[in-house]
Amino acid sequence: MSQSPSPSDSSFTALVRLLKYARGYRRQIIAATACSIINKLFDIAPEILIGVAIDVVVNQEQSFVAGLGFESAREQITILAVLTFFIWAGESLFEYLFQILWRNLAQRLQSDLRQDAYEHTQRLDMSFFEARSSGQLVATMNDDVNQLERFLDGGANAMIQVLVTVVAVGAVFFVISPTVALLAFTPIPLIIWGAFYFQRKAGPLYADVRDKVGDLSSRLANNLGGIATIKSFTAEQREAERLKASSEAYVQANRRAIRISSAFIPVIRMAILAGFLATFTVGGMMALEGTLNVGAYGVLVFLTQRLLWPLTGLAEVIDLFERAMASTRRILNLLAEPVHVRDDGGRDLPQPVRGDVEFRNVSFHYEESGAGIREINLKIPAGHTLALVGATGSGKSTLIKLLLRFYDPGEGDICIDGLPLRHINLQSLRSAIGLVSQDVYLFEGSIRENLAYGNPDATDEQIKEAAKTAEAWSFINALPQGLDTPVGERGVRLSGGQRQRLSLARALLKDPPILVLDEATSAIDNETEAAIQRSLRRIGHNRTVIMIAHRLSTIVDADTIAVIENGRVIEQGSHETLIAKGGAYLAQWRVQTGQA
Repeated sequence: MSQSPSPSDSSFTALVRLLKYARGYRRQIIAATACSIINKLFDIAPEILIGVAIDVVVNQEQSFVAGLGFESAREQITILAVLTFFIWAGESLFEYLFQILWRNLAQRLQSDLRQDAYEHTQRLDMSFFEARSSGQLVATMNDDVNQLERFLDGGANAMIQVLVTVVAVGAVFFVISPTVALLAFTPIPLIIWGAFYFQRKAGPLYADVRDKVGDLSSRLANNLGGIATIKSFTAEQREAERLKASSEAYVQANRRAIRISSAFIPVIRMAILAGFLATFTVGGMMALEGTLNVGAYGVLVFLTQRLLWPLTGLAEVIDLFERAMASTRRILNLLAEPVHVRDDGGRDLPQPVRGDVEFRNVSFHYEESGAGIREINLKIPAGHTLALVGATGSGKSTLIKLLLRFYDPGEGDICIDGLPLRHINLQSLRSAIGLVSQDVYLFEGSIRENLAYGNPDATDEQIKEAAKTAEAWSFINALPQGLDTPVGERGVRLSGGQRQRLSLARALLKDPPILVLDEATSAIDNETEAAIQRSLRRIGHNRTVIMIAHRLSTIVDADTIAVIENGRVIEQGSHETLIAKGGAYLAQWRVQTGQA
């Protein structure tokens, strides 16, 4: 089993991981980097030309430019003016190019990262989602990806240009005067040490900031999703205080990070001042003594500022870098989450699918709680109905999750038409199963869109027929907009019974050979339940049906009823057989029918 990288990976490790991920963008990265380098070289050139111009004015026919064949001072100034024009034009052109390239790269990379993270998350096991909050995942795929985009928009270019400035200006300095160069560069080790020092200090702080953002997003998502519960318990003030606490934790985490990053600029400014004063004073003395050309002195003074002042921007660049790398760790760690239920079955279910289902000595337990099922043996012939009954937590829903391969059993096999699930690709497997869950999820959109979710090509006539079978058409037809009625987020505009009937219709429209009903009639009235029971007799014809029910009256017609207790099947048979047996099923039946 692969292990996710540690969340405490260094920022540079996160950068290396990001570059590995971005291998497909190598050309764009090289092109953007080249434009940043050329732009910075053009940006430095005017300071050199100023020094050369001073040399022309002071020395005229004996100037540096005169040695290139331009004897007249006017010719020299004209040549410098032409060079200045092309240098400024080149700088502007390459600034435009690097802005376009970096920003397009940022947009493309953030879009692909978010898409890859989402698609990978969809492949993860249900156990992953049960252990994570949706708010944390949304924060990772949205806010963390945006942090990386902000860094690529400006921070990457700034880092490259600072490095180019140090190298290029350093080369000019050492050519003109090694002595002044050594003095001017004396603060740079201190600046670099300060940058790494603050980077090490800021890294964990920004990781904490990203965690607090996730907590805050989770709190907001939970509260907005549970607003009806909050209102019913008049807990608005309590929840507002809890949100305030999460928000304040985020503010404090940011404040600690800002305190470190803000201290960087004053320290760097003093180091820069020392370098500038050294160049200004020592270079000036050398020029007065005649050991340094006046024009060269002008170049050194201007380039000292060009070299050192941009280093003040290191604080902001490092701030952007640390925020981006903290976000990158979270994104790439999500992408590195292992998929335990792997879609490596190479076979499709043989068509047409008969719907034979068999559990062969199946055992499974949840790692967190240890609950699960043990040595389950069940056989459901094609076209038959199996009902699962038992107390909450006995293992009924676990069997359904295993059938859909949300989890893999620890021991034993589950087979459809004699083929073990692990040999079947997930698309083929899940296409053959229609699930109607007790916890109905409707997507924001119209009734038509929700009903056609499992069969996007369904005609209105097919949708209408499925709705009629599920006893949903009467209420749909009574709505002013009919099938075009918006259901709201999670179906909030509909009643529980209406949502459940739509869920049943959605599964029927898929027309699966195996239909799973997990408490599918729990939120409807007795009259509608009776109607749906009549429908189930029709739709169960030539279809394998597996039902989970607490109301035993809904499953009396099942071919087989399996009673599950503490993860084991303790009884199975028809309703009449189990009643005659006088065991656990009879006890439940008496309680529900008032005979106890």
